[in-house]
Amino acid sequence: MPENKLKTIIESILLVAEKPVSIKELATVTAVQMSEVQKAASELIENYKGKGIRIIKKGDLLHIVSAPENSDYIAKYLNEELRSDISKAALETLAIITYKQPVTRSEVEEIRGVNSDYLVRNLMIRGLIGEVGRKEAVGKPILYGTTVEFLQHFGLENEDQLPNIDDIVSPEKGADDQSEELLVVVEDTVE
Repeated sequence: MPENKLKTIIESILLVAEKPVSIKELATVTAVQMSEVQKAASELIENYKGKGIRIIKKGDLLHIVSAPENSDYIAKYLNEELRSDISKAALETLAIITYKQPVTRSEVEEIRGVNSDYLVRNLMIRGLIGEVGRKEAVGKPILYGTTVEFLQHFGLENEDQLPNIDDIVSPEKGADDQSEELLVVVEDTVE
């Protein structure tokens, strides 16, 4: 299949898909090798930089989204606040999950020092985190991680754009101090 045709097919599928689409799904639908789909997707991601829509990637999932720098205008159009309604406690929880993923709710609570049931549930409802597996431990607790919607919400193209955890958290600090440092990073990302 010609490369330009493959790109137009990928664009069309991503545009109509209500959820992120995997490289494998695209390869199956187009009957093209995964490596060719990956190459075409990488080129599309590059081509959309600086435009009103973007293609973002998390793992092998692709999703077409609006440009994050236009979020104020989109919010006006949709008549809703996109970023300001996340509480400080929810941002703190999200920061912990972002940098410690995959992580269980009890591990988040251990770091925060308080119950986080409501916050984890709220972040899941918003689509910012999701279940990514089960921990091999007593009771097989749920493991949480960030989603493609997380990248879209914070205007990131991929997780590599997040600051390196070692650059922001000092290992000699306690859990409370680490949690506060993670919160500052997420708040900076939101601004």
